[in-house]
Amino acid sequence: MMSTMSDAWHTLAPPAGDEHGPLSPLLLTLTVVTGLMDAFSYLVLGHVFVANMTGNVVFLAFALVGAKGFSIAPHLLAAASFVLGALASGRLVARLGGRRGRILAATTACEAALVAASSAIGLGVGNPDSGSARYMLIVLLAITGGLQTATARRLAVPDLITTVLTRTIAGAAFDSRLAGGANSQVGRRGLSVAAMFVGALGGAYLVLHVSRSLGLLVALMLLVPVTVAADRLSRSHPAWDRAS
Repeated sequence: MMSTMSDAWHTLAPPAGDEHGPLSPLLLTLTVVTGLMDAFSYLVLGHVFVANMTGNVVFLAFALVGAKGFSIAPHLLAAASFVLGALASGRLVARLGGRRGRILAATTACEAALVAASSAIGLGVGNPDSGSARYMLIVLLAITGGLQTATARRLAVPDLITTVLTRTIAGAAFDSRLAGGANSQVGRRGLSVAAMFVGALGGAYLVLHVSRSLGLLVALMLLVPVTVAADRLSRSHPAWDRAS
C-alpha cells in the first residue's frame, strides 16, 4: 500500500533527478483533456471518438454492415484526421530533435489552437451536432487527438500515453501481487485511469447539465498552462529534456 502511494506521489510531484522530470504530471493533465474531448465528441457529435481510435474502428465496422445508429463518414473522418495529427507530430519531432520539453510545448500549443477553434465553433453555432459544424469539429478535435497520442508516444513516459488505457489497466493487473507480480507502478497507472475518468466525468456533466461546448473551454484552460510549463521548465536544458 505504501509503495503504491509513494509511486502515485512521485508521479504527481517527481523528485529531483527524476529521469522524466515534470513530464509525468503534465501528461496526466493531458489525460484529463482527453476525457473532456471524448466526452464532448461522443455525446455531442454522434458517438464519435476523437482520441480513442479503437472505438472508431469498431464503430466503423458496425456501420459497414448496416448496424443502426452508426454511419461511415464520421468515424472514417475521425480516423483520417487522427492520422493527420500524428503525422504533424512526427514533423514537429523531426524539426525539434530530442528536446522533450520543446516537443511537448510545441504540441500542446498546436492543440490549444485547435481546441480554441473548436470552442469558437461549438459556442458560435446553434447546433454543433449537425451539418458542417459537426464535421469541422470532428476534424479539428481528431487532429488534436492524433498530435497528443503521437507526441506522448515519443516522450516515452511509462504508462502515460494520455489517450489509451487498455494497456495501462492490463499492466496494472499483470504486475499486481494477485498475479504474482511486484505491484510496480500501480500508483502511476491508477492515476492515469483516474485522470481519464475525471475528464470524462466532468465533460459529460458539462455537456448534459451546463453547456455542450463548455468542456472544450475547460480543456483549453488545461492546455495553456501545460504549454507554458513545458516551455519554461525546459529552457535551462535539464537532463530530463534530453532523455530518450
